[in-house]
Amino acid sequence: MAIRELMDAIDIKNGSVTVKDKVAVRKMMDGLVYAAVFEQEDARKKALLVLIKEIAKAYGAVPSSIQGLYEEMGRNYPGFTVPAMNIRGLTYDSAKAAFRKAHQLKAGPMIFEIARSEIGYTMQRPLEYSAVVLAAAVSEGHEGPVFIQGDHFQLVRKNYLGDPALETNYVKGLITEAIDAEFYNIDIDTSTLVDLSKPTIKEQQRPNFERTAELAEFIRQAQPAGVDVSIGGEIGEIGTRNSTAEELKAYLDGFREIFKGGTGLSKLSIQTGTSHGGVVLPDGTLARVQIDFETLKALSLLARREYGLSGCVQHGASTLPEEAFHMFPQTTTSEVHLATGFQNIVYDSPSLPGEFRKKVYALLSKEFSKERKEGQTDEQFFYSLRKKGFGPVKKEWWDLSSDVKDPLMKELEDRFGLLFEKLRIPGTQDILKRTISPVVVKKEINKDLLGL
Repeated sequence: MAIRELMDAIDIKNGSVTVKDKVAVRKMMDGLVYAAVFEQEDARKKALLVLIKEIAKAYGAVPSSIQGLYEEMGRNYPGFTVPAMNIRGLTYDSAKAAFRKAHQLKAGPMIFEIARSEIGYTMQRPLEYSAVVLAAAVSEGHEGPVFIQGDHFQLVRKNYLGDPALETNYVKGLITEAIDAEFYNIDIDTSTLVDLSKPTIKEQQRPNFERTAELAEFIRQAQPAGVDVSIGGEIGEIGTRNSTAEELKAYLDGFREIFKGGTGLSKLSIQTGTSHGGVVLPDGTLARVQIDFETLKALSLLARREYGLSGCVQHGASTLPEEAFHMFPQTTTSEVHLATGFQNIVYDSPSLPGEFRKKVYALLSKEFSKERKEGQTDEQFFYSLRKKGFGPVKKEWWDLSSDVKDPLMKELEDRFGLLFEKLRIPGTQDILKRTISPVVVKKEINKDLLGL
C-alpha cells in the first residue's frame, strides 16, 4: 500500500502519531503489515514495523506488562488461567482470530509469545512479531493492553558449557532486542543448567537460580521507565522428571538471596509430565499425556502463599485432550503455554490444499533430512519437523487465498474459543482494567525512510 494514503488517516508531528480516522486505519492495516513484513530493504522494513507499532499505540492497543495482574493473582487467585499462545505461522491472521474470539467472549488476559528457537526457524524477529500482533489488534478494533512475551529465553546447555560468557551474552542481546520491540513479558529458562550430580537440591539448582538472577537484573536495567517487565523462571526442563516442592523452594530461596534488581519473578514454570509438541506415535497419532495435576496444584499454592508469585506455569499443553483444560483453573495454574495444537490445526485442516502441504513437506525432506532419527516413520518425521515449514515459505503462507484461509481461521477461532472457555477467561476484562495501566513508550519514526 502507499504510505501517502495512510497519511489521510493519521498525523505525525514531532515524532508522535495521532490517529485521525480509526475506521480507515483498521481497513488499511492488512496492506500495511504485508508491505512491512515483506519489505526487502532492512532499514525501511524496520521503519515500517515501528510505524505500525506507533499507530497501534495511538489507536489504543498498547504493548504492556502483565505484572499488575500477576501480583493480584499472588494475593488472591481470581479463578482463571491466562493462555500464552505461540503463533509460528500465519501470525497476522491467527492473531486476528484470537482477538475476534476474545472480544466476542469479553475475555481479558491473553499472551502472544515466541520462543528463542521459534524466532529463528519461523523467521520472525521480535520487532516483526510484535508489530504483526499489534497490527492484528488494530485490525480487530482492540483497545487496551496487548501482552507480548519472550518464551523460553534459554541458555542452551551445550553452548553454555562450551563458553558461558558467549552464551549468556547472546541471551542478553536477545533480551535487549525483545524489550526494544516492546516484549514486556519475558520467561527466562536456565533450568537447562540444573546439575543433578550435586549432593543437595540447592546445589543442583544453584546454576539455575544464579543465572536467572543475573538475567533478571539485566532485564530490570534494560526495561523502560514506568514499565515493570513480568519475568518468569523455570525449575524443571520440560520433558524431564516432574518438579518437587523442594526444588521450588531451593530455587526461589536461592534467587531471593542474590537478586538485587527490585521486583522479582512473577511466575514459575515447572514440569508435570508434558513435552513440547506432544509425543507422536509411528502411525502419526499423539500419545495420550497424563499431567500430574496434584503437583501443579501443590506447587502453585506454594509459589503463591510463600513467595507471592502468581502461581505455576504449564508448558506443552496445547496437544492435551479437551477434557483436561478445565483442570488448570481448578489447580490455580496462573498461565498455560499453547503452541503445537494451533500448528496442527493449520497443517491438518481440510482447507489447506494437499499440494501446498506436499510442497512444504518436500522442503522439509530436502533441508532437514539429517534430523531424521533412525526408525522414524514419515508421519513422525514430518510431525516433528513441520514447525520449521513456516519460515522458509512465509510469503506463500501469507498469500494463500481467502477461500483457504477463511475456513482455516474459523477452525482456529473455534479452538481459541474452546480454550478460553475452559481456562475461564471470558468476562475477565474488569480485572484487567483494574490491575493493568498501559504505559505508552514512544519510539522514533524515521520519516525519511518512509518517504514522508
